[in-house]
Amino acid sequence: MEGHIETRLTRRTMLGAAAVLASVPGAAFAQIQPGDEVIELWPGDPPGKTDARIVRKIDDQSHDPAKPDRWVTGIDRPVLVVRRPARPNGSAVLVVPGGGYGFLSYDNEGISQADWLNARGITAFILLYRLPGEGWSRREDVPLQDAQRAMRLVRARADRFAIRPDRVAVLGFSAGGHLAGSLATRHAERVYEPVDEADRLAARPDVAGLIYPVVSLDAPFAHGGSRDNLLGPDASPAQRRARSVELRVDAETPPVFLLHTVDDDVVPVANSIAMFQAMQAAKRPVAMHVFEEGGHGFGVRLPATMPASVWPSLFAAFAARHGVFAESGA
Repeated sequence: MEGHIETRLTRRTMLGAAAVLASVPGAAFAQIQPGDEVIELWPGDPPGKTDARIVRKIDDQSHDPAKPDRWVTGIDRPVLVVRRPARPNGSAVLVVPGGGYGFLSYDNEGISQADWLNARGITAFILLYRLPGEGWSRREDVPLQDAQRAMRLVRARADRFAIRPDRVAVLGFSAGGHLAGSLATRHAERVYEPVDEADRLAARPDVAGLIYPVVSLDAPFAHGGSRDNLLGPDASPAQRRARSVELRVDAETPPVFLLHTVDDDVVPVANSIAMFQAMQAAKRPVAMHVFEEGGHGFGVRLPATMPASVWPSLFAAFAARHGVFAESGA
């Protein structure tokens, strides 16, 4: 439990302030994990490129080479990191790490999630998306541009990865949950100009898992750091509402799985409750699991003695119930 509390406090400090990471330069994303298969999202410069100098940085929170906990900033070229299972069952998940739209929690909410998905035969695509405050024009659209493009590329290359294009989920954490929720509710919104044939494909996920998610950018319980990093500190109420996920739910929103803990003192549980109520009002399939304790940013690191640690099995069962995962993965 002590290790969990230390991790949570470190993340809370990072999310709650405009802290500067004590980082060391990294090279290409392909070098974060030697041997990983990496797919660049855009054939040329990503949308919204400016003259801003964006420098890749990686900060390992754990300082233990055997158990890395790397946070990534300086994302000039967004990519998908592909993690394949030994025996793929046809299902896939777009994994979206969080970090308040100010960094990406690569190991905790990327690699660790790919590991349990791979163990169930599910192919994982970790999305390393651009951070809106790093010098892009139309900053508020930049993460969603990458998420839409990523989902379309996964479907365009379904045969290559032995997956079915109608069995692709998205799984997002914290601010990554906001991005996953935005993809689920704004998948058809045109936020970039098409660049190739892949952009003819649907960006709608077949199931969305939102784990301790940022949902509202306008309500009193909104996470201010994520909101300001995405929209800028001077966003109008109309801009905040337009990108509040619970206000964008409609008849085309896919089934949504929500997980939160009561003691989350970074992103209040009210975010998941607001999303649950919006899904109910729209008569869309939804499940919400609220646990007593666990805090924020725990990924799959909770000890087995804590009830919230079972959430991956709950999500797998939900996705199987809606035909996205194989029943054996439940």
